[in-house]
Amino acid sequence: MPEPANALQRLHVHLNETRLLGSISSALYYDQNTVMPAAGAEWRGEQLALLASQIHARQSSARYAELVGEAEAELEAETKAELGPSVPTERRRNLQLVRLELERQRCLDPALVASLARAQSKGNALWQTARRHNDFPTFAPALAELIALRREQAGQLAAAEAVPRSPWEVLAQPFEPDISKTRLEELFSPLKATLPGLLEQVAAAPAQQGGLNEAAAELPEAEQESLCSELLNSWGYDPARCQRSRSAHPFSCTLGPQDFRITTRVVPGQPFSSFLATAHEWGHSLYEQGLPRSTDHYFPWPLGEATSMGVHESQSLFWECRVARGRAFAARWQPRFVAGAGGDPWGGVDGFWRALNPMRPGPTRVEADELSYGLHIVLRFELELALLEGGLPVADLPGEWNRRMVELLGLRPASDSEGCLQDIHWAEGLFGYFPSYALGHLISAQLAAAMQRQIGPIETHVAAGQERVVQQWLAAHVWPLGRAVNGEELVEQVTGERLSAAPFLSYLEAKVQQLLASAHH
Repeated sequence: MPEPANALQRLHVHLNETRLLGSISSALYYDQNTVMPAAGAEWRGEQLALLASQIHARQSSARYAELVGEAEAELEAETKAELGPSVPTERRRNLQLVRLELERQRCLDPALVASLARAQSKGNALWQTARRHNDFPTFAPALAELIALRREQAGQLAAAEAVPRSPWEVLAQPFEPDISKTRLEELFSPLKATLPGLLEQVAAAPAQQGGLNEAAAELPEAEQESLCSELLNSWGYDPARCQRSRSAHPFSCTLGPQDFRITTRVVPGQPFSSFLATAHEWGHSLYEQGLPRSTDHYFPWPLGEATSMGVHESQSLFWECRVARGRAFAARWQPRFVAGAGGDPWGGVDGFWRALNPMRPGPTRVEADELSYGLHIVLRFELELALLEGGLPVADLPGEWNRRMVELLGLRPASDSEGCLQDIHWAEGLFGYFPSYALGHLISAQLAAAMQRQIGPIETHVAAGQERVVQQWLAAHVWPLGRAVNGEELVEQVTGERLSAAPFLSYLEAKVQQLLASAHH
């Protein structure tokens, strides 16, 4: 096939081939976390390291730099020829983002890229074993290696940053473009100031917990699987484009423009865990399916990517918390859960709703209620800073985790498995990711407030089984923006206001009052 004459098209071909390699890597990752036998971990690490090296080589090569430069020159020539208004702003933004990523990749040592891929694969495998056996010392050397490699990576990437950033801030940029520690502390301070008081308020009202007989609320695994499938089907799951599997940690990933995967897990003794995790991961997938991947900026182009992980998490948390944990949703699904449990251990709809919203701190982030979730993220954010920039030794992590857990949430994990080993993120060197979860809560609340001003109460649509109306609003206002803006710009563009913790805290305060009131009826 002859090479395209148009510079933009030549760049498109290169980007498409790079994206193909990336999707192969994602497919191997999905396999590793779902069905790959444990003994395959070492070879999988070599496979992923080879792909990472090849992708980095393509993203930092002289030929790629030439292609980007030619496309930029072509764009400027069109603009100078007084065709400026006809040159899509999307093309200019795509090239800006491509240039930024090129400069970042050119800063990286190829040997470091391969070492990181191997360390991530090894860390993932060791974490799964360590978590299963409550054996932090087995995992500690892998974590120390990942921290050292990420510090080295941050040092290399700093040269491509337009403004000075700390090592943690540099590593956070791929997840939350333009974020800073100062801004996060500004957004998180109200959470630290307000959430403990709300937790104390709930704890002082034991009747709020009265609706759940946990011992009698066991749902057979087959029933949980069936409920997850029914939920997905009611929310637009298309088996021709989507697949759900099981993994140690729920996640969502996109393997191609028409290939969307999610995973869930069944947790013994927690009848809602897989159902709520399915709602959460499907929220991620809906966002991925709604990103702007038209002909003009198709799968290879940056504009077809998520705005930020904070926006990504806002979508998953919206469906999990605002919808699936809502009173209207509880009223619709309570009869189905009663049928699955062979009785009603929840004592009616209100009891079932309170069971979906236990509002009491627990040790595990993915099972956390909306009140304590933000504090879980503050804990991880502060520990990441301590590990990467504050000199905290890896060996001291379990003790420091437990100390801060008591300080923030008033409880101590029973083991490292439900403490510092509970999340997969550090096992893959994903430092800078965790704050996006809390940002997701803030963004979700602010978007929901704007949504309700336009289409009326979300609960009204959910009560009528019309979640499609909610999806349509998000598809019109949030999903198409892609990388045209960063997370905070998206919030301001959609809501007309700067991102703040206030809408989230107002929502929580109102929900707490409603839950407490429901316990007295």
